[in-house]
Amino acid sequence: MEREYQICTKCVMDTSDPDIHFNENGVCNHCILYEKKMSAFLTGKERDTQLEALINKIKKSGEGKEYDCVIGISGGVDSTYVAYKVKEFGLRPLAIHLDNGWNSELSVKNIENILKRLDIDLYTHVIDWEEFKDLQLSFLKASTPDSEIPTDHAIFSLLRHLAAKMKVSYIITGINQKTESHHPLKWSQGHADWKYIKSVHKQFGSTKLSTYPHGNFLTLFKELYSKNWINILNYMDYSKYEAKQILAKEFAWNDYGGKHYESIYTRFYQGYILPKKFGYDKRKMHLSSLICGGEITRQEALEELKKEPYSRKLQEEDKIYVIKKLGITEGNFEEIMKLPLKTYADYPSYYNELLTNKYLKKAIKFVKGFRA
Repeated sequence: MEREYQICTKCVMDTSDPDIHFNENGVCNHCILYEKKMSAFLTGKERDTQLEALINKIKKSGEGKEYDCVIGISGGVDSTYVAYKVKEFGLRPLAIHLDNGWNSELSVKNIENILKRLDIDLYTHVIDWEEFKDLQLSFLKASTPDSEIPTDHAIFSLLRHLAAKMKVSYIITGINQKTESHHPLKWSQGHADWKYIKSVHKQFGSTKLSTYPHGNFLTLFKELYSKNWINILNYMDYSKYEAKQILAKEFAWNDYGGKHYESIYTRFYQGYILPKKFGYDKRKMHLSSLICGGEITRQEALEELKKEPYSRKLQEEDKIYVIKKLGITEGNFEEIMKLPLKTYADYPSYYNELLTNKYLKKAIKFVKGFRA
């Protein structure tokens, strides 16, 4: 039976998230979890003291080395602001960028501007296009809303690999709770799950993934408990709006008009494929996070959602470009759009294995108890 439509009374998340639920006041589980998580963060002088201690720890770990940390850089506001702040803190970062073939000209320019002005070294990994194209097509054919996973998984695998190669202990990211809090699992999950990625590619792909950066179960397990991945924006009163103003003024940084729209594929996937095929509008989660973070009002978010994700003209231009670059026909694309909807649970994954393998469950329970 189709669920009756409901929207959160605090944010703009609604029943397009299949797992959403509401309390007696109509507030959704994402907002409730946001308040719980934010209450665990230190504020004021205590937070500043914690950040200072962390910076000193990172500096000490890098003594005698060329770099004391690595950072990911995409050209978007969060990663660019991280580059600005770590340099301000006196750290010596190596910036790492994954070129997956979908960079917009604007993102390339933003990256060049910020790193040149800050005197930060850049390592760019150009992914094998034939392998990556085959993997992206596999996810489109798998018909799950997870088509961005191949990029996300490669980025974090690359950060981990380069940090180890450079003997750097700390990986600093732009992930933050304040502006990235509302994450419906059904809209995308399995980013660290190599078994899931591999199983999707095995079923739908045709090219061997010989050079694609990836993790495994051990790296996933280690990172669950690692203290060396630092989400540094959680240690400050981060405002996305203020960050954009600073970056524009100091570094001629240009906004992309949407979260992760620095990538042409991401722009098209989030702004066209997800809404039209799955009924998922990721602007709802992004705007809801900003509402809870006090950066916009709920009414402003509702007004924004009345607009197209981005201009229809550019959507059509992106559609032509994406179809051509992926080497498929418009007919192939329309067939993909009409495939029955699937989810992460429909394919082999570490998560599914954890649910069924009693020995793995016992091992995880033991490690959790040991670390406690």
